[in-house]
Amino acid sequence: MWHDVKLLNNTANALFGLVLLALLASGVWWLIQRPMFTLKLISVEGADSVVLRHVNALTIRDAALPKISGNFFTTNLDTVRTAFETVPWVRKASVQREWPNRLIVTLEEHTPLGAWGEDGRLISVKGDVFTANLAEAEEDAELIAFSGPEGSEKEVLARYHDFKSWFVKISLAPEVVQYSSRYAWSLKLNNGMRVELGRVQDETTLKQRVDKLMAVYPQLVASLQDSIESVDMRYPNGLALKSSNSAIGLKKQTKASGKT
Repeated sequence: MWHDVKLLNNTANALFGLVLLALLASGVWWLIQRPMFTLKLISVEGADSVVLRHVNALTIRDAALPKISGNFFTTNLDTVRTAFETVPWVRKASVQREWPNRLIVTLEEHTPLGAWGEDGRLISVKGDVFTANLAEAEEDAELIAFSGPEGSEKEVLARYHDFKSWFVKISLAPEVVQYSSRYAWSLKLNNGMRVELGRVQDETTLKQRVDKLMAVYPQLVASLQDSIESVDMRYPNGLALKSSNSAIGLKKQTKASGKT
C-alpha cells in the first residue's frame, strides 16, 4: 500500500478535502452565529393588507414569542408558523425571512359568524370552530347560535346559508340553527318563531318543507296576528302549529297526523 503512489495521493486528497470541508463548515457555523443575525424584529401584518382586529402585541408576546428560538438562519419557520397559529383569533399564519435579522409574519384572522355549542366556542364564516373571547366576537356582529355533532360544522354552516337564502323571501332570517345528534334540523327565526324541519330524507327534503311553510306563512300571520311560537314541518300532509295570543292569553294548537 505504502508503495502505491496513486493510492497515497488519492488518500491524501480525500483527507485534505475532508479537512477543508470541516473548516468550511466551521466557518459557516461561526458566521451564522454572529450577533448581526440575531433576530431583532418580528413584523406582524394582516393578510391582504387587512388590519388585524383581535390579534395584538400582548397576545403575541404571551402566546407565540416564548416558542420561537434561533436566529435568522437557524430558526425553524414551521415552528414559528405553528406558534403564531396557537394565538387566539389566528386562522392561518405564514412566515418568511427578511435579511439580515427580521421575520415577516402574515396572519389571517378568524371572522366570527356565531357561537358553536354550549362550551363557549365560536364558528367562523369559513366553518372553522375556534376558541376566543366571546365578548370580542359580539363586538363584531350579532352572533348566530349553532350546534351540531362533532365534525358537522361545515354542513351546519352550509345549511345556514340555505336557510338564510330561503327565508329572506318572507323577510325572515335564522338566528339559531341546530342539528341534533339524531340528524334532525331545527331553527329559530328572528321573529321568535321556532321551526322544526326534522331529518333529511333526500336532497330536497329541507327545501320542500321550507317552501311549504312559506306558502302558508302570510295566511298564518294574518289569522294569528304574529303570535306564532313554533311550527312543526315534519308532517307529510300538513303541519303542527303552536301560537299564543298575548292580548287574550289563549293557547292554540293545530295538528295534522303522520309526522315523519
